[in-house]
Amino acid sequence: MTTRTMYAALLLLACAGPALAQNCPHGALDARFCDTDGDLVADTPKDASKLVDPPVLIFAYTPVEDPAVYGKVWDGFLKHMEKLTGKRVQFFPVQSNAAQIEAMRAGRLHIAGFNTGSNPLAVNCAGLVPFAMMAHADDSFGYEMEIITYPGSGVNKVEDIKGKTMAFTSQTSNSGFKAPSALLKAEFNMVAGTDFKPTFSGKHDNSILGVANKDYPAASIANSVLKRMVSRGVVKEDQVKSIYKSQTFPTTGYGHAYNLKPELAAKVREAFFSFPWEGSALKQEFEKSGEAKFIPITYKKHWDVIRKIDAANNVSYTCK
Repeated sequence: MTTRTMYAALLLLACAGPALAQNCPHGALDARFCDTDGDLVADTPKDASKLVDPPVLIFAYTPVEDPAVYGKVWDGFLKHMEKLTGKRVQFFPVQSNAAQIEAMRAGRLHIAGFNTGSNPLAVNCAGLVPFAMMAHADDSFGYEMEIITYPGSGVNKVEDIKGKTMAFTSQTSNSGFKAPSALLKAEFNMVAGTDFKPTFSGKHDNSILGVANKDYPAASIANSVLKRMVSRGVVKEDQVKSIYKSQTFPTTGYGHAYNLKPELAAKVREAFFSFPWEGSALKQEFEKSGEAKFIPITYKKHWDVIRKIDAANNVSYTCK
């Protein structure tokens, strides 16, 4: 099956109607999920007939940069997972956050790294169970949202964006939309569509390249992506400059579908925490932004600040 055919198939399956609502506590989760232990993520189904044990596991990495590059980066990791699970693991290059969420909701995406901002929607609508995140060698983690411009743009401080165009990535992105929207309003009394013209590039690398090439006078981006692009020589450090830097946010959250057979889910988690980083393509790519290993996380604790930003932006986790 070609990538294009698989993508079309996943989108078609994603349009299928949701499962019947469950008569159980579910909090903000979609009504087809249960959350009896209050950890804010979907419980594993008690009915064995609702568990899945697919012959091929589909893995997707958040669509922030060139999918072709990241297919090669993740290849060694996926082979490691194959050895532990005894199953073939296939990389699926998703084209958007929405397609990634819908693919998992449809049951055709089993393991994925969802970006910071789309993680809550994936948890509440698609049944994602996040359990891992990349971290530095000393266990510190995260990235900052930065607002960047290019030298000579006339934008020297945040207030200079008024009356101009500012690039965001997508409405589900934390650093690419939700965090800057909340912070610009709270700290500078600036609102998109009123004080400046918003445009959406689709991905962080598109926004960064757009600023570097002087297509956008300003953009909000994840600085971890910028560091990797500078390190690879995709953009030069002097092509952009930062005029705002946020607090540190959790980075991409990795998880599996809530209804994976428990024994299989355990092997998937083991693959993350036992992966040998030394000499791997994964290390070669992600050490550019400081990451050196996977650490265990919980959605309830580590995504608390993101849920607060969503609340400030009146973001709804209602499935569409």
